[in-house]
Amino acid sequence: MFDELSLVQKLAVWALPVLLAITIREIAHGYAARACGDMTGTALGRLSPNPLRHVDPLGTLLIPGLLIALGGFLMGWPKPIPVDFSRLRHPKRDLAKVAVAGLAANFAMAVLWAALIKATLVFGSDQPTWVGLRYMAVAGVVINLALLVLNLLPLPPLDGGRILISLLPMRQAMALAKVEPYAFFIVLGVLLLFKGLLFWPLVISQGLLFQAFGIEPVSLY
Repeated sequence: MFDELSLVQKLAVWALPVLLAITIREIAHGYAARACGDMTGTALGRLSPNPLRHVDPLGTLLIPGLLIALGGFLMGWPKPIPVDFSRLRHPKRDLAKVAVAGLAANFAMAVLWAALIKATLVFGSDQPTWVGLRYMAVAGVVINLALLVLNLLPLPPLDGGRILISLLPMRQAMALAKVEPYAFFIVLGVLLLFKGLLFWPLVISQGLLFQAFGIEPVSLY
């Protein structure tokens, strides 16, 4: 549905959903870490709703902008809120709590954007303002589910990797943690070689969410 939009329109539609998706998920990580005893994010002033505090010029602006312009698989990353896992009360267990907070934030936002889609279909019209809002809400669902699916990969520092580290015995957990410096290249390789590995879970999860709200995909066009 986005193919018919101009580049300027695409950027206008995606900008707010992308900024909210990365900002709120990072804040969720920070608050979860603080609840578990680590005040690093608070001390650095990173638990802020100001998206500029979470923007990574490359991962938040340049790469997503290029992918939107080229019509490719959307991916990106924020400037992460630092978490000192040694300050967590129960480092191994709390590691999973911090990770789950980010996943939960993206899921909650996807649900809220889906509710907005439903509202535009029920109460809106075919006026440009309503159509633009509907497109933005669809973008919100897509980016949050994409981040959710991507971060479920069992590879640190992704949330799925953090959760797996917390579940594994210490020896295996330490071995998995050593993969973290190479995670970006591994994820990039997965996206290039096995795009369907992430594409189909995204399509299925989006379909289930739309079904839960009684949204017929054909009604979005």
